[in-house]
Amino acid sequence: YTNFSTFLAKPGLYLEDLYVRPAHRRSGLGKALLIALAQLACERGYGRFDWTVLNWNEDAIRFYEKLGAEVLPDWRICRLTG
Repeated sequence: YTNFSTFLAKPGLYLEDLYVRPAHRRSGLGKALLIALAQLACERGYGRFDWTVLNWNEDAIRFYEKLGAEVLPDWRICRLTG
């Protein structure tokens, strides 16, 4: 979904979830999906494309870093529920 970066004073794109079934992993599908979303963000003039990853999901972290994504060490998720 679209969000807004106060740091960049521009809209951005946020990916809530990405799940590729195990049978389809390592087929290029996840890479193609992320590239398509990154291209969409660029076409729309968005300042950035963000998503989160759990710190224990090392396979996903390596995958994202291999695509050129920076895993930011200084941000934490805050949540109120209910």
